[in-house]
Amino acid sequence: MTIVAAYLRRRFALPHAEERRFQVDRDSKILGHCHWQQDTDRDIPVLVLVHGLEGSSASNYMLGIAEKAWQRGFHVIRLNQRNCGGTELLTPTLYNSGMSSDYRAVFEELSSGDGFRQIFCAGYSMGGNLVTKMAGEFGAAAPNALRGIAAVCPSINLSACADELERRNNYFYQRHFVAGLMSRYARKVELFPQIYEPNGFGRIRTVRQFDDAITAPRFGYVNAQAYYEAAGAKCVIDKIRVPMLLITAQDDPFVPFEATRASGVEKNPAIVFKAPKYGGHCGFISEQSGSERFWAEQRIVEFCAGLSEDASVRVEVA
Repeated sequence: MTIVAAYLRRRFALPHAEERRFQVDRDSKILGHCHWQQDTDRDIPVLVLVHGLEGSSASNYMLGIAEKAWQRGFHVIRLNQRNCGGTELLTPTLYNSGMSSDYRAVFEELSSGDGFRQIFCAGYSMGGNLVTKMAGEFGAAAPNALRGIAAVCPSINLSACADELERRNNYFYQRHFVAGLMSRYARKVELFPQIYEPNGFGRIRTVRQFDDAITAPRFGYVNAQAYYEAAGAKCVIDKIRVPMLLITAQDDPFVPFEATRASGVEKNPAIVFKAPKYGGHCGFISEQSGSERFWAEQRIVEFCAGLSEDASVRVEVA
């Protein structure tokens, strides 16, 4: 399911996307593709989507959720993480799994700047870790406009994921990720030669080696393990107070199911935890047709829509 879901050709019925650059720190912006409803009412819910490692706003699952949510009446924003989707010039930095402040900046711009009162965030894999970490960092002080979050196969235990990738049967996944990371780094060397060195870190064969040699020192960590411990959302999973849907598969090839359970997701009453036996990594292709074919996409939209409808009822009653 992991491979089929990523490469299956799909057609999507979405309106034209408006490009928007969000300022996430003094020197960096990230690019969003926004699908707005015609109605400008600020009570219309907004769903912000964040892709996974080496994905982009054009990944199948990003477009699939966007289509379902837009048809359900949501505004939808498909974000690119820093450097992704051809946006290397928008930031002098690399990206990493701990940059939850980027999505907090997007949230604050949408809520305080634009005045949206119902904002949801959903992320896949690395993006799932980022939105989960953001919610955990908010803790009990989460703003009212953050109605809920969803994460599919979130890499909340980064060290366990890196270890799993080094298994023999994950060779091709590891090779795919490393090739993408090295290609992206080469692009940064080309664009910012005053910042990045083209060599000096030896041959890199694994994601952990990449993080040891490049990610960790670039962001002030002693090594990859220190980076993993700081960036993984497992350390704040118990602090989440906004409603959360967490979906993972027991047969995920490189986000270990037991590591996710060990983080305590089942102990937090704010989290709805769904872990079907099959699904692969972010695949979840069902035997049903139509909107149910890509099962996790439909669950995210239903979860967010249910919370939005409950919020509307509370406002009307009040």
